[in-house]
Amino acid sequence: MTTPEIPYNRKAVDPVECIKAGWELVKPQYWLFVGMTFVAFFIGSAASFGILMGPLMCGIYLTCFARRRREPIEFGLLWKGFDFFVPSLVAMMLHALPIVAILIPTYVLFYASMILALLAQGDNPNPLALLGVLGTFSIIIVVVVILIIIVSVGFTFAYPLIVDRRLSGWDAVKLSFKAAMANFWRLLAMGLLTGLMAMVGMMFCYVGMYLVFPISYGAIASAYEQVFGLAHAREASNLPPPPPTFE
Repeated sequence: MTTPEIPYNRKAVDPVECIKAGWELVKPQYWLFVGMTFVAFFIGSAASFGILMGPLMCGIYLTCFARRRREPIEFGLLWKGFDFFVPSLVAMMLHALPIVAILIPTYVLFYASMILALLAQGDNPNPLALLGVLGTFSIIIVVVVILIIIVSVGFTFAYPLIVDRRLSGWDAVKLSFKAAMANFWRLLAMGLLTGLMAMVGMMFCYVGMYLVFPISYGAIASAYEQVFGLAHAREASNLPPPPPTFE
């Protein structure tokens, strides 16, 4: 069966406006969203290999989109994400595997190089050699972080596409990457802003982090609407139009 082509907008994400729209989205029932994100992370983190995190993320986005459509929402919508268990599990595995494939060889190579450098020095240790190994791996770590950021940005719209357009996990990931790369720098800026907000929240014994998460998910839901539009929307979008692009 051929998946219908779903159009998307390029350079459409306005990071600041998406964060503002995310706050407006969750504000009327903010504490409900806080409770949902807390439970989602608690259960998702407790399950082996995080296999429940995907469906729970789908539940959060289902709630965001229901709120956007002015439909009644309740805590039980979180569990509706399990209606998408298989596609969300596929998307989660596709997200995790590249990161694991990047991190494991990096750690193995780092410790193997350190051990070999120490053994090669014998009774006459040379601190410069060790510093050289550390300096080389500092550069490698920077490259690894950049790769992980690119992968994470690429998956931005995977769960929203699963719940809003009913795509399979594989199709959602493919389309998410296409649309995210067409809006890469804007999504990266939005992620850095929400990440900074989460870091500030972590300073308050991690509690503040959970107060920021609903805004972050609301911002992603708003960015999704700017890029794809919301299926079966009951009202015109109050998001700003995508900024003009000049080829």
